[in-house]
Amino acid sequence: MKRIAISFLAVCFCALLVGCSSSQSSTASAASSPSVQTVEVTKVIAKPLDLTVRLPGELQPYESVALFAKVPGFVERISVDRGSRVRSGQEITVISAPELASHRAEAESKAQSAQSQLAGAQAKLAADQSTSDKLQSASLTPGVVAGNDLLLAQKAVEADQAQLKALQENAQAAQQALRAVAETEQYLRIRAPFNGVITERNVHPGALVGPSQSTPMLRIETLDHLRLIVPVPEAYVSAVPERSPVKFSVPDHPNETFTGTVARVSHAVDVKTRTMAVELDVSNPSGQLTPGTFAQVTWPVHRKSPSLLVPTSAIATNLERTFVIRI
Repeated sequence: MKRIAISFLAVCFCALLVGCSSSQSSTASAASSPSVQTVEVTKVIAKPLDLTVRLPGELQPYESVALFAKVPGFVERISVDRGSRVRSGQEITVISAPELASHRAEAESKAQSAQSQLAGAQAKLAADQSTSDKLQSASLTPGVVAGNDLLLAQKAVEADQAQLKALQENAQAAQQALRAVAETEQYLRIRAPFNGVITERNVHPGALVGPSQSTPMLRIETLDHLRLIVPVPEAYVSAVPERSPVKFSVPDHPNETFTGTVARVSHAVDVKTRTMAVELDVSNPSGQLTPGTFAQVTWPVHRKSPSLLVPTSAIATNLERTFVIRI
């Protein structure tokens, strides 16, 4: 009985060894066989391009001017502040420059002196001209007037005429100097160049200002009319819709859509960004839009010639280029 049990165990152990070896063989054969991979492919389609893309843009004021002092002086009065609305020609700042008053008095004195000298020269010319005319008439009777006296009278008239011409030029120069001082005094009163809003103020009454100042006294911008600057990629520059309406949105009004009109195209691609600047005119009478805000522009792209189209998932990009894999 013992021998039968031992023989039975030996048979079971051999069967177990055979099963393990066959399992290892099947696993090795499965590992050595190559796995089959599936690759999705698509066909390239050629058709005219007619779509819209989302491009970033920036709203800027249609006009923006930094106001500086033309002449050195002290701010005497400033009637506006940040946010003030002004009209074209409105006086907004008065500068005090006492030294200009002395320059004006000096220029007026020189102008009056030049006019007085001119009047004296005109009187002398008239007198010498009258004497010369009388001598000329008397010389018609032989022996009444010496020829030398007639010649001296004529030379005196010519000298007076030359002196009068020089004094006239001197008087004109004096008048121009006086007008220059008067025009310089007009710069003491700074006026708004156009209708707009004061967006920056950096001075207060008593501040010393001048043409060498690096920071502007005031900055005025138009807010009812804006520019929307859109950098269009070079792939789309051939189909810029000039004078066409373009829709855009801004972050502070997420549920609203605004419209601008393509007004100006630079027709030059920036070599650094590979984009071309396009400006849209945007009407903003209510002031709802704010200059300096970024916008998302729904840019229409139209191309008459056929373009090759593939799904977005078929396009690969690395640090050097964008490409697709062709099979």
